[in-house]
Amino acid sequence: MVKHYRIGLDEKYEVTKKWSLNDLQMIDGKEADTDNPFFDLHFKKVYSLEAYSCASKYAFARTVNKLNHAYLKKDLQIVNFDSTYINDDSIWSSNNKDCLVLMRICFYAFNLVCLSLCPLPL
Repeated sequence: MVKHYRIGLDEKYEVTKKWSLNDLQMIDGKEADTDNPFFDLHFKKVYSLEAYSCASKYAFARTVNKLNHAYLKKDLQIVNFDSTYINDDSIWSSNNKDCLVLMRICFYAFNLVCLSLCPLPL
């Protein structure tokens, strides 16, 4: 965990806590249907954290999930996240997953425009 603070115009970062990935039992996104940056890390103790944004919360969960699959291959629970943006096997997966929400919105908007321009039979 990194603490961020400012002194005048200078920005400082300080590492306040470190955990082992092997000790992590679960990542709880709290609410999958809302855009919030809050999540819990479950070790022997539960730590409630706030990411910079919802996108960075999902980026963190994806990174931890990939590290787990690459090195530990243990059953890490990731709950209360939209699995579409966590797993690589989804139809929306790409290398830059932080843009997935925007892509999906554009896709739906394009479909709505196309449907609105179709002539209705009389």
